[in-house]
Amino acid sequence: MTALVDPNYADRRGFDGEFLGADLPLPGLADGVAVAVGPGATDGILRYHHFSVVMNPARRLAIFSAANVDGRRRFSEVRHADRWIVDPRMPDAQSGNGLYTANDLDRGHLTRRADMLWGDTAGEASAAVADTFHYTNCAPQHRDFNQNDTTWQGLEDYILVTVGDHRLRANVYTGPILDPDDPPYRGVLIPRAFWKVVAVATADRVHATAYLIEQTDLLDALGRAAEEPPLGAFRTYQTSVRHIESRTGVRFGPLHSYDPLEPPQGDAEEPTPFELHGLHDIKL
Repeated sequence: MTALVDPNYADRRGFDGEFLGADLPLPGLADGVAVAVGPGATDGILRYHHFSVVMNPARRLAIFSAANVDGRRRFSEVRHADRWIVDPRMPDAQSGNGLYTANDLDRGHLTRRADMLWGDTAGEASAAVADTFHYTNCAPQHRDFNQNDTTWQGLEDYILVTVGDHRLRANVYTGPILDPDDPPYRGVLIPRAFWKVVAVATADRVHATAYLIEQTDLLDALGRAAEEPPLGAFRTYQTSVRHIESRTGVRFGPLHSYDPLEPPQGDAEEPTPFELHGLHDIKL
């Protein structure tokens, strides 16, 4: 039987800040960053099975999603409902189906369904996968961006395979860059870029890497006929955790100390993001 979303949200524990054996709490936000609240999430945190989401009320999109991923308790597949639903705890703080119909926009998962295929039982994994199909956990991504296995999807698959094959644990943080001059479409400003920060626990330490990918050129054709998606329509960069903080207002706390691109102590100069031409370019 296909698992449906459990309507009792009280049992969701959300993101676990002790998951990697280090104190890595849910990210905070810079002063002035507005957070949506609702009757079922008065602290602004939407807790799901294995992940949590924080929403931007004006943009009606997530500021970030933070997930725990366990390669030791991973299932190859479980039954789940592939059906997007509005989270009743914040009905006015999310963009629903109307944004995604009859166009080239995908409901781009922030926390991926494939990352949530883990738990002590298949039922636990199924409940976590079903939770990823809330509109709070997606953002508008052009289909040629979301489904391209050489860029965003390829990066996500690489992370998951690495964690699963080596039976590792990871925290995966994902979100859009919410710039005020993003292009409007159907009453929603569409993000031109997305970011991902990955912290992986190995036997001896935690490693953290950060990535940024753009879909600007693809959005230029949104809402009108396009000849062909332009070559080089999106680029993927590895950058520093601090750079993601500066672009988003998300604060990762002690995660900086695990980042190979963190500037030496006392050095104010931030390293320039560098373009990834292949997954072999990633610096760990």
